[in-house]
Amino acid sequence: MRPGKQRSRQRSSRTWTTAAPYRCGSSFLSLSSWILDRRSSIVGQFGLDHLWANADAVQKGVAMLLVIMSAMSWYVIVMKGLTLVRLQRAAQQARDAFWQARSVQEGLDALGNATESPFAALVQAGVDASSHHRHHEGTLGGSMGRNEWIASGLRASIDESNARLQSGLSVLASVSSTAPFVGLFGTVWGIYHALVAIGLAGQASLDKVAGPVGEALIMTALGLAVAIPAALGYNALVRGNKSLVAKLNRFGYDLHAFFLTGSRVGDGAAPAGGVRDPKLTAVTGAKA
Repeated sequence: MRPGKQRSRQRSSRTWTTAAPYRCGSSFLSLSSWILDRRSSIVGQFGLDHLWANADAVQKGVAMLLVIMSAMSWYVIVMKGLTLVRLQRAAQQARDAFWQARSVQEGLDALGNATESPFAALVQAGVDASSHHRHHEGTLGGSMGRNEWIASGLRASIDESNARLQSGLSVLASVSSTAPFVGLFGTVWGIYHALVAIGLAGQASLDKVAGPVGEALIMTALGLAVAIPAALGYNALVRGNKSLVAKLNRFGYDLHAFFLTGSRVGDGAAPAGGVRDPKLTAVTGAKA
């Protein structure tokens, strides 16, 4: 072999070796660009906009129902959550403010409005039960023991507060249990009409089937997106309500002992000096 030809082949080999990475990189970029363009065209062809534009009345009704269910559940979660946080923060402060007061009326004033604070409503129920029993001792209502009458009044107040706390949670329970099935109904309806359209067109290739069927599955995803926050919010609110009701029960236990004896559970039989506050005695009916 001539030296000139050998040197020429060596130069060609070095040129191909040097240019190979650039050629591979260019091919990879071209392939990536083609995939992105293809994906963009598919997304533009099938998606939420295309689904809504080509949906019939049933599919649009299902979508609107899911939107309404989502709005209702988020409204309940936000409003009940804010109320629960406010009551949880005020729970310990309310108990301390009442027991540090010099009289029951002063304690009620410190607790605030009975319609807004379950602790104020509980104290008011105890005051009403104690006063009612003391002024109706000769009647059928007065025939019930003082202990049972006050306990019944406190329990009724706690039950009413618990009912107010639980109000609205049935919406979350209903949404979390039914939204996936509503979305599934929309998916089944969309798949049915997509298959009918494909059958009428006489084309059953993969690209003709996968697009409409995948588009119909969006309804199932929407149903899950509505149901999951509702389920999580329901569990969180129920757990918070149970904690608050437990605090109400402990406060009611102390109030029950106070309205019967004039002192809290664990306190002495009388304040320092052996003299009770006349205002407390007048409300509770305890003897000095």
